[in-house]
Amino acid sequence: MKLDFDRIREKLSTVDALPLLSLLGILAGLSSGLIILLFRFVIEFILTLFLPGSSENFEALNPLLHSALPLAGAATLGTGFHFLAKEQRRTGIGYVIERFNLHQGAISLRSLLVQFGGAAVALISGLSMGREGPAVHLGAAGGSLLGQWSRLPNNSVRVLTGCGCAAAISASFNTPIAGVIFAMEVIMMEYSISTFIPIILASVVGASLTRAAYGHAPAFSIPEVQLGSLIELPFIVVCGLVIGCLAAALIYLSRECFHKTRRLGVGVRFLLAGAITGFAGFLAPQILGIGYDTVNAALVGGLGIWALLLIMSLKIVATGACVGMGLPGGIIGPSLFIGAMAGAIFGSLSAAMLPDNANITLYVLLGMAGMMAATLEAPLAALMTLLELTFEANIIFPGMLVVVISSLVASQLFKQKSIFQTLLKAQGITVRISPLATHLHRIGVAAVMDRSVRRIKPLISREEADELLKKQPNWLLIEKDGLPSHFLPAADLALHLGNLDEQSKEKPSENGNIEQINLLDIPAHRDNVSPILLSATLQEALETMKRHDVNAVYVRRMSAPNIYRVFGLVRKQDIEHFYQV
Repeated sequence: MKLDFDRIREKLSTVDALPLLSLLGILAGLSSGLIILLFRFVIEFILTLFLPGSSENFEALNPLLHSALPLAGAATLGTGFHFLAKEQRRTGIGYVIERFNLHQGAISLRSLLVQFGGAAVALISGLSMGREGPAVHLGAAGGSLLGQWSRLPNNSVRVLTGCGCAAAISASFNTPIAGVIFAMEVIMMEYSISTFIPIILASVVGASLTRAAYGHAPAFSIPEVQLGSLIELPFIVVCGLVIGCLAAALIYLSRECFHKTRRLGVGVRFLLAGAITGFAGFLAPQILGIGYDTVNAALVGGLGIWALLLIMSLKIVATGACVGMGLPGGIIGPSLFIGAMAGAIFGSLSAAMLPDNANITLYVLLGMAGMMAATLEAPLAALMTLLELTFEANIIFPGMLVVVISSLVASQLFKQKSIFQTLLKAQGITVRISPLATHLHRIGVAAVMDRSVRRIKPLISREEADELLKKQPNWLLIEKDGLPSHFLPAADLALHLGNLDEQSKEKPSENGNIEQINLLDIPAHRDNVSPILLSATLQEALETMKRHDVNAVYVRRMSAPNIYRVFGLVRKQDIEHFYQV
């Protein structure tokens, strides 16, 4: 049986495409998960070639390499990025948020390759960045490219982009629920059944691939953890307050680094970030790279309080420099690292004051969740990550307290948006999401367009007009220079012909010689019309109407180079009727 792909694409434009979207979600999770596994394998394989013991053991290198390696990596990246256009240099979760909300989730293959290669060099050279941000970009690109190469409507491409993001987080931390929440809370900024189920399936596939390759263990080695006593609540509250301050400081530092260096060449910016990271790495090599081995040491209380303070402070400075100066790495890993160090400090203080009740591991995990929530503005994703990493429901109570307090401190006291929104705004990019726009983005124009249209030249004969009306179209698209420029109801042409017939009966000598009918002159409800692609969403159609000051768009698709086939007409009234119903 031959598949009708046009029919499938049309079905995906509607709200009733959940089974098809679910299948596509599985495919998106598979493609994104495989890309992320390859990305992780490349980084870990190369690191194991020169790092003794493990792929994160930068501490064992010669002290001179602690400075030289980040500087060399930054120089390599600066050289490579110098040959890229400004728009092609943009990577990370902020870029994915912009592409999803302003460009229908369209991400190019070139963008995927730039992120893959750039992040690999950054992490291999020990620059203070994370693996999860690039993974989200790569996962989103995997889902997006699947939709674009299949020529799916834009509403489906958006869903597949979200599926790729969920699979990325799920595969990175082995946390499928957190992957779902992150995609919907940070990237898509919406919750709906039509997107929820495909994203769940993609996240499950991503986690399954990670477990098949790396086993069922979570990303961190976590000992038993529990809240010892309610006496610890004041320490937890203060911990949340301090974590919120640290998150605000990281966001502020990243933004200031961006503003202070934005006019510098990309090579100079990257070298400056490499130099700052190299200096910090010389003082505390634990800040180099992903640093999850240091997080594991903090979880078991393996670091002293002064070492924790030094490592945390230098990590904030190095990460702010790398993120603010535009290196192609992530912020999720560093935020977890900083939160872990801060939590370990509070755990040590709590243990000194309450030796019978305090649990350092608990405070490390609370710091990680609080820092992630406040920095990314993702409280639910942070809580789900905390739960899935520990498999301990009792941690949710103190976790909620820290997440809420840290988020309020960063967003309300210091007026800091998420680091992604902050850096997008610094670049002059504003992402505003309205409930109506979100609703209209879920539906393609093919779901509501009127297909009963006919293209016609402005001047036609009476015979052509009669033959046209026999086909009973609803709308006529009047062409000018080979492209539709106006539309009018076919009923108006029929009414005009009827009037001509009446006039010819009354005054045969005056009307009997009419040979041509000018559709631009006859009495009718004409209006201008603009084109839009068949893959577009209703929101795109509405924006096109506003931009060109028209009340309708004709839907087309390229069938050959510079040759378009018209499929139908969408009026503003059709869109208004759709969302009012």
